[in-house]
Amino acid sequence: MIKVKNLKRYYGSGSTTVKALNGVSFEINKGEFVAIMGASGSGKTTILRILALLDDATSGEYTIRGLKVSSLPEAERSYYRLTQVGYVFQDYALINEMTAAENVYILSMMEGKSKKESYKVALEALEKVGLKDKHDRIPDELSGGEKQRVAIARAIAKKPDIMFADEPCANLDTRNSEQVLDVFKDLNDNYGQTIVMVTHEPWHVKYVDRVITFKDGVMVGDEWVEDR
Repeated sequence: MIKVKNLKRYYGSGSTTVKALNGVSFEINKGEFVAIMGASGSGKTTILRILALLDDATSGEYTIRGLKVSSLPEAERSYYRLTQVGYVFQDYALINEMTAAENVYILSMMEGKSKKESYKVALEALEKVGLKDKHDRIPDELSGGEKQRVAIARAIAKKPDIMFADEPCANLDTRNSEQVLDVFKDLNDNYGQTIVMVTHEPWHVKYVDRVITFKDGVMVGDEWVEDR
């Protein structure tokens, strides 16, 4: 499903060049739940942003379902990102003045769907993350874990090919982190959702199928998790 070949991402030039990614290659199959791990500055967030079409590689090839997305014009990349890619930010990125349902269905309306249809899709997504009964709450009325589950609902509402998550539990305590990870696991196990998640917490590994490890801009590990 995902294939990257010799991806590089450099910043600066000459003696000040920073090699955030330096020749990375791997594949991720449909239905996998993959954790990307590594210390700060290892390149894990850089690779996630490139995979989610939020940043460009300096060189290399990136394909999704055989489509060479790394070569798409910006307008086509933006449309693909809007319609086919789900992204969960660590800070939720919710609009405070909107209810949970409105935060979820705003993307559907941006795609041109009616408010009625978008609202129905939002409720279905909120039900999947266990928050249908709080569809009318604004973010200030939700816990941190509930806010992140709304963000997950927003990401899955458009039924994306892939969902990317950038340290989704970074601002949560253990209990709320477990609830969020349980939602990811349920989406993966029961709906076949492909998920790529950046994390620095070793205990998160028990939720995933596979761990890809980065260090100093290169991939140094790729292991399957046993007894998940």
